Amino acid sequence: MFYKGETDILEFNTQNGEIGVYKNHIPLTTVLAPGIVTIHNGDEEKIAAIHSGFAEILGDKVTFLAEWPDEIDVDRAQTAKERAEQRLSNHTAEIDVKRAEFALRKALIRIDVADRKSV
Repeated sequence: MFYKGETDILEFNTQNGEIGVYKNHIPLTTVLAPGIVTIHNGDEEKIAAIHSGFAEILGDKVTFLAEWPDEIDVDRAQTAKERAEQRLSNHTAEIDVKRAEFALRKALIRIDVADRKSV
């Protein structure tokens, strides 16, 4: 269980753009895009990282996988970022560029979410 509780709005990225989900949203299944999920509840705001997969929205319930800031290993994310940047800058025919770009985006999101936690 990632989060259980009331929210005013839940925001996250899909392959078709950013989506905001209010209570009693129409049923929907969508493909996630790497980004930050933001849970708004009054003046309180919680964030987490999402990387890929699907989101299922059913009235007052949203289901997807996410990563809280305190679950992120920043050193590992930094290493992944550097590795992906190196692959992209020195890529050869055997390097899958799209995979390296996806790895870089995931690492940058993890670093961003972890940095926001410490602010």
